Amino acid sequence: MLRVGVIGAGSMGRNHVRVYSELPEVELVGIADPAEHAKELARRFRCRYYGRYEEMLERERVDAVSIATPTHTHREVAEACISRGVHVLVEKPLAETAEEAEEIVLAAERQGVILAVGHVERHNPAVRRLRELIAGGEVGEVVFMLSKRVGLPPAGRRSDNVYLDLAVHDIDVFNYLLSRMPERVVARGRGVFSRGREDQAVILLEYGETVCVNFVNWLTPVKIRRLEVTGTAGYGELDFMSQSLRLYENMLQMEYDSFGEFLIRFGKPREREVLVERSEPLKLELQDFVRSVLEGRKPAVTGEDGVKAVRVAQLAIRAGREQRAVRMDEG
Repeated sequence: MLRVGVIGAGSMGRNHVRVYSELPEVELVGIADPAEHAKELARRFRCRYYGRYEEMLERERVDAVSIATPTHTHREVAEACISRGVHVLVEKPLAETAEEAEEIVLAAERQGVILAVGHVERHNPAVRRLRELIAGGEVGEVVFMLSKRVGLPPAGRRSDNVYLDLAVHDIDVFNYLLSRMPERVVARGRGVFSRGREDQAVILLEYGETVCVNFVNWLTPVKIRRLEVTGTAGYGELDFMSQSLRLYENMLQMEYDSFGEFLIRFGKPREREVLVERSEPLKLELQDFVRSVLEGRKPAVTGEDGVKAVRVAQLAIRAGREQRAVRMDEG
């Protein structure tokens, strides 16, 4: 049994608590959060409550923790846990800056503990299936990807901007699907209803000949989480929430003998719904973290992956605010 604690009982932390309580190899020992609702959460899931995470670390024999606190606290909390030899899963983004994220990674390496990052879309079965299809040449060479992640902001979200809170999801997905980092970043963002932070942004990432565009905001009253992939051999549509994945075969041919033949060849592509074995991404994420600790192996999303996503998001912030293209070697 792995003795696990959860630090931070906000919207994500509550779900970590719920999922850990369902895992047979986990004993949920405590929840740490100064908020009053965390006491009731601890009572509900029959574990101990602590107003301070330091107190939980001192009083409990904790093997591993999930850190679901505000982003600006991630480095401090993670390093406090790591220094005690506790394995950590840090919710995305890993840290507020790439430099802080790298410090967390180095601390984990020095202490010899597992560090996982909560890029939950990496564990989305539809995303994993799409990666297999891309690697297998089902869409040919990927030419363009477009992701849309919009909706009203979570309650209490006041410090992060959309680059770090929303776009970092899709940045990591792009890196994962293409198995590389972008070379150049262009972005435009603004605070429509927020002062001092961007609540909408458009980001363009250049991966060599492949271009990826990400649109994010906290303005659209409808929650949308979608990804489109265009390749030389086909086109795919993925819905992150429903975990649906549809492929369209490219029927493009340069020659045709009549308008009727043109309509047949270009009018309606062959399409198919890809079979996806649906499952809760967060549960898959926490199962992977727990097993990586028990088996002494790397998690599916490593600290290095988290650093890369934060670095790109940080450069996107810079590109947007300076209104110019930024190369990755500038960061």
